[in-house]
Amino acid sequence: MSTYKHKKRISIHVTKKQGESNEKLVSIFQKKVKGSRLLNEVKERRYYTKPLKRRKIRQRDLMREGFRAAREKAKFL
Repeated sequence: MSTYKHKKRISIHVTKKQGESNEKLVSIFQKKVKGSRLLNEVKERRYYTKPLKRRKIRQRDLMREGFRAAREKAKFL
């Protein structure tokens, strides 16, 4: 049984074109994996975090974003 209620499936496919080397195919695959941000999600879900902790982290991130916006706004005044 899965530990997550909604398991998101992401499949990444790469097809080899005529005259394309295996190294090129691997590099294209790596770019697609990085672009899908799949590794970020896997690393985030590696350890369980309590919902309260997630909420605090989100609030902290929003506060930081507000400070950055205020700093950018003050830069042009």
